[in-house]
Amino acid sequence: MLRILICAVLAVSLGLVVVNSAAAERQVTYSSKNHNLDDNDNFSSDGRYLCYDTRGTVGSGIGNGQTIEMAEVATGIETVLYAPESVTGEDCAPGVGAVSFSPVAREVIFIHGPPLDTVDTRGYYGKSNRSGAKITAEPGQQGKLAWLDHRDTATSRPTLPGAQRGGTHRHEYTLDGNRIGCTYDDALLPDYGRTIAYMEPRPDAPDDATQWFAVLVKTVPMADSRPGDLVKASGDSWVGRDGRMRAFIGRTPVDGGGVLDSLYVVDVPVSVDITTADAGSATEFPSPPKGVQVRRLTHTPAKGTVRASHDGKRIAYYAPADDGTMQIFVIASDGSDKDPDPAKQPVQVTRFEKGVSSGMRWHPSGDHLFCTADGGIAAVCMQAGARFGETRFITPHDDGNMRKDLVVSPDGSLAAYTIEVPTFSAEGERTYTYEGSDFVQLFVSPTGL
Repeated sequence: MLRILICAVLAVSLGLVVVNSAAAERQVTYSSKNHNLDDNDNFSSDGRYLCYDTRGTVGSGIGNGQTIEMAEVATGIETVLYAPESVTGEDCAPGVGAVSFSPVAREVIFIHGPPLDTVDTRGYYGKSNRSGAKITAEPGQQGKLAWLDHRDTATSRPTLPGAQRGGTHRHEYTLDGNRIGCTYDDALLPDYGRTIAYMEPRPDAPDDATQWFAVLVKTVPMADSRPGDLVKASGDSWVGRDGRMRAFIGRTPVDGGGVLDSLYVVDVPVSVDITTADAGSATEFPSPPKGVQVRRLTHTPAKGTVRASHDGKRIAYYAPADDGTMQIFVIASDGSDKDPDPAKQPVQVTRFEKGVSSGMRWHPSGDHLFCTADGGIAAVCMQAGARFGETRFITPHDDGNMRKDLVVSPDGSLAAYTIEVPTFSAEGERTYTYEGSDFVQLFVSPTGL
């Protein structure tokens, strides 16, 4: 009893309210395959379905991912949306994964590596050898695959306008469905680090693509860089409904040696003409469209995938706190850690004793932020005032399970995530992945909001 009282006092002093939600947590899938959410936008717009990939079932990584699927949240019924002919192992193709639902249509977008009939010329799956694809997600309807971006690696001429020359990854729609953001790895000039890009639908998109592609940040090769140059951009996410900003973690060299990862935003006004981007050539890295502008928000460490409130006013990111633990901080999207106005400067949001794990999401109202800590999912109050930072767990935590890849339903009422758990065949025999691990299954829990 005394131990419980002491723990309760400590919880209050940390702004942490612990609740037992074991009865509310529910397993959705049970089949002998992995169900990877991969920190994408996995809920359908009506909240009825979760899309996932099955990488890690028969081999490592997305390159050995064989299917794109979805499960009905209420029933757990699984539907295979796409299953291309594939080869697995160390040399694998095509490789499909990292799937997200469209917020405005019943379709999903995902990574697609080289189709088998192109392997002789393109090679096997790799970070700089993949494209974006989409397919319908209507139950009972097998849709036709469509390509988001066209890949052009010709070296005898300039890259086709609107094409990419490597690999796109983590495709993410804006909330209004008009733009798609992604990360990008170049194949023609691999000395340039990973960067970020976006796409817009255009009827004059090159060849078989539905979207016009352009980089948003032109990185500098590490060997040619100076302090302040961006040598890598990643961990990106849209800010606001229509994608006028894309926040990201930028890596820069620093005086005295070494590099620093910190928070940036690239402004992409709706008036930007994506066709003014330079697609580059075998000797010239692509350049962004005219009118985009990069802003640096922090000059201190930041990491992970950043997330913005739906209204686009605040950006949450991971950073080390004074005690050395990794915590979540928030900053105004038009702010800076050098702004004289305190309201524009970063503020620490979470204060978990052991810090936070990867995976955070905003409630659509902006009043709460969800995150992962102690193996559980917590809701953090983001309203200004005395309750700011007040935290409560919406799932069990510190119970030996690691809840990962958090995603929140469009109405904010349900959290979904994955847990590796014992899985059994129809005959009751324990089943395992190719490497002998338990399978990744989907779980949901009400947020209470």
